Order: sequence, then structure tokens, then C-alpha cells
Amino acid sequence: MKGFRQTQSSLHTWTGLVVGWVLFLIFINGTAAFWREEISHWMRPELPAAATIITPADETRMMESALAALSAKAPDAASWTIIPPGSRGSGTQLVWAERAKPGERIRFRWPDATNSLWLGNDGRPVEVRETRGGDFFYRLHFDLHYMPVLWARWFVGFCSMFMLVAIVTGIITHKKIFRDFFTFRPGKGQRSWLDGHNATAVLALPFHLMITYTGLVTLMALYMPWGMLANFNDSAEFFAATQPQLPPASYAATPTPQAPIAPMLEQARALWQGGTVGGVRISNPGDAAARVQISRHLGDRVLDRSQTITFDGVTGQMLARPPHSGAGIATRDAMVGLHAGRFAPTTVRWLYFLSGLAGTAMVATGLVMWTAKRREKLPDPGRPHFGFRLVERLNVATVAGLPVGMVAMFWANRLLPVGLEGRWHAEVNAMFIAWGLCIVHAFMRPPKRGWVEQFTLCAVMLLGLPLYDQITGNGLWQHVLHGDTTRFWTDVTLWGLALSLAAIAWKVYCHKPRATARTPRASKGTALAVAGE
Repeated sequence: MKGFRQTQSSLHTWTGLVVGWVLFLIFINGTAAFWREEISHWMRPELPAAATIITPADETRMMESALAALSAKAPDAASWTIIPPGSRGSGTQLVWAERAKPGERIRFRWPDATNSLWLGNDGRPVEVRETRGGDFFYRLHFDLHYMPVLWARWFVGFCSMFMLVAIVTGIITHKKIFRDFFTFRPGKGQRSWLDGHNATAVLALPFHLMITYTGLVTLMALYMPWGMLANFNDSAEFFAATQPQLPPASYAATPTPQAPIAPMLEQARALWQGGTVGGVRISNPGDAAARVQISRHLGDRVLDRSQTITFDGVTGQMLARPPHSGAGIATRDAMVGLHAGRFAPTTVRWLYFLSGLAGTAMVATGLVMWTAKRREKLPDPGRPHFGFRLVERLNVATVAGLPVGMVAMFWANRLLPVGLEGRWHAEVNAMFIAWGLCIVHAFMRPPKRGWVEQFTLCAVMLLGLPLYDQITGNGLWQHVLHGDTTRFWTDVTLWGLALSLAAIAWKVYCHKPRATARTPRASKGTALAVAGE
């Protein structure tokens, strides 16, 4: 009869394998999302360098320039939205929504060239390529793509629960895990993979527990709605009670001058006690029923809740301020804030990023260790059964192929015509097409060659990006001259990742597995199978 620790080991192994490939996607894209604003800045090379310090006066000036541009560009729009650059970005994004015709319902549409405009730091319009930037990786890690959002979030939540189970059972299973953290035995096959898996797991264990649990908390109303439904008739009533908002004002069709924005911004900053503006939305602009909503930047504090203040757009009078939050809501917001890490200064964000990379490596080494551990137990390791071969190829296609797809999206950002219609869709499609080709390649090549070739390809693509930018006149040297530290360090990070992947590819290429001769017939097959030849 199996002991408790052994049963937990089996649970740890199979929960990790069943959803391991999805967890790798979640971890690697979530890790990239910690630099979502920096990635977005890098993927919009037309914008100038990010401002190091934005004062309240600068913020007000940006808003006034944005309102003047919107008045000229979309005077009859139903709403205007202004998204300032913040301390980590550059350029102000302006988005407008057309007024719906009688009986027509306007659905949300992601900003593109037909309903948005960018302003530089000087307040002048800038033609910027259409891209989702780092926001795509952020949305992908919990909304996935090419599938309904609700289904995706349920699926991601299911996988995240498996991840939490895998972490807890992993702690129970490895009774010497902390001692093993300081032990690494290279070139020992399965033992080396286990050492690497333990090290990456223990290195950021508090982070792994926090990021997985708080990830589930972010969508707790979706996954566990029973407490909400026990006190409210439906979710709409719940959100109306916890996040009260004024009813929307009906369009009056009476042109009326708008109140100046500066006094409203001053009142908002006073209520926020020094907080910065994250966005401004004006409904019915230029109308007697105009309203102005000013939202606080989510990176100002740990609590991840946008404090929104509503003003009358004609008189400038404050109509509604953020409601007081109880301890329960504040706790939930703090957990969401810890998960997203928007509050984190640069040093803490690097810790988030490195911990995320450790989590990504933990998932990857766990997947590889599954095959390494079981190969020696096969009746004929030279001819593994279909299920084993499937797992082995999927490991290559996911752990090595998905990064290739992500880098392909960066290359599409650089190579596609700037004015291409539906450009951001083409960038995203390029990522999944490249990943799909890597999946096909993984099933066509022996595993070892698949690892080496895909890691090498990803390294070459990463190395080439800064070089291509330098050739086109927007490379490292230009970043230094213009004081663009964000793009400079992004290029340096790309090179660092490229060298890391190249080292992994070389290590796999040079690896010479030992033959384990069970029987004369299986000895040669085992050596070839472990080598992946």
C-alpha cells in the first residue's frame, strides 16, 4: 500500500503533466507582461523616449493638448478616452467611440487607426504603427486567444488550480527540497533534471505560491460565485453595490462649451493625496450632458482598484467620488495588486521578472523530467510507445517552440508595413503561425535535434532584432544618443536571453547520454533514444 508521500508524488507528477504545457504558456507570457509597458514602448519606435519625470503641470498640459486634438479629430463622437503615458511609457493615446444610431448597439473595439490617435510628448500627432505591444502577452496569459474569453478564463482557472495542487504536493513530496536546492549534479541525466527542477522551485517558492493563488483570486467572482449569489440576486446587483456608479447621462443634443480640465485634475489629485492620472473618459463631449471621469493610475499603490471621480463636464462640479472600500474588498484588491505587480518600482519588477523566469523553468524542467524519468523504465527505450513520443514532442514544441513564436511576433512588428490594415492581428497571427510550424517541426525531427534546432533558431532571432534596428537607424547607438534607456535595456535583455538560449542549445548538442544496457537487444536502442537520434 502506498504511503502518504508516495501518493502525493503521483498526484504532483500527473497534475503537473496534464496541464503543464498550458502552464508554461501562462508563466512565460505572464512573466513577459511584467514589462508590458516597456515592451509596448519598444514595439512603437515612432514614439520618442519616455519622460523620466512627469509633473502635475506636465500631466495637465498633456490632457489639454489631447482635448484640443480630439475636438478637431472627432467632435461628434459619443465618448473620448485619453490614456497618458505614465512614468514608464511615452506618448498619449486618444480613443473615441462613434455615436450609435437609433436601435444600434456599439460594442467595444480595440483601438486602431480608425478610432485612435497618438500624441508625442510635445502634444503633436505622431503616426504610430498599430500593435498590441506588451498588452497582448498580458491578455494571453489569462484570456488565451482565438476562443471566447469566458471559456478561456475557466480553462486557465482550471489549470491554475492544478498548478496550486502541484506546488503543494511538490513541497510534501520533496522532504529534502531545501537541502537539494544547494546541490546540482550536472551531466547526471535524470538526477540533473531533478536538481534543476528543485532549484528553480525553491528559489522563488513564495513567489510561485503567491502568483498562483492570487491569480485565482483575481477571478474569484467567476470561479466561486456562491457567496455573491447568496447575498445578491445576480452579479449586476453585486457590482452595483460594491462598485457604485452614476447612471449614464442621456445625450441632450445641445452643444455647450466644456469646463476646463485643469481644476478637475487638481481636485482628483487632492483626493488621491498625490496620485497620478491613469485615464480620462468624457461621455457626450461638447454637449449639455457631458460628463468627465478621471481614473487613478493603478501603479500608484498596491491596491489594484481604479479610483474614479466623476465631474459634470459643463460646470466642473464633482458628482461622485470613489466609495469607501471595506476590509474584504481591500484584501482582494491587495492580492490582485500583488499578482499584477503594477505598483512595483524597477528593482522589485526585476525580482518579479526573474522569479517568473524561475517559474517558467520549473514548469519546463518538470515536463522534461517526466520523460527522462520514465524512459529508463520502458521495455524497449529505443522504441517508446505512442504516448511517450507524444509527450516528448509536445515538450519540444512548447518549451522551445512557444518562445520562437513570441520572438516571431517581434519580427512581424518590425517587418510588416506600418500602415497595414489590421496590423496588430497580423502580428499576433505571425506568432501562432511560427509556433504551429515549430509544432510540426518537433514531430518531424528526433527530440534532441528538435531541441537544438528550435533553441538555436530562437537565439538567432533574438540576436538579430537589435542588429536589424541598428541597420534601420533605430538601434542601440540611437537609443544612447536620444537617452532612450527603456529601448536600450530592452535590446540588452534580448541579447541576454539569446545568449542563454544559445548556451542551452549547445549544452543539449554536446550531451552524450550513457547507455543503460538492460538486454543486448535494448542496449543500443536505449543509447540512441536518450540521445534523441
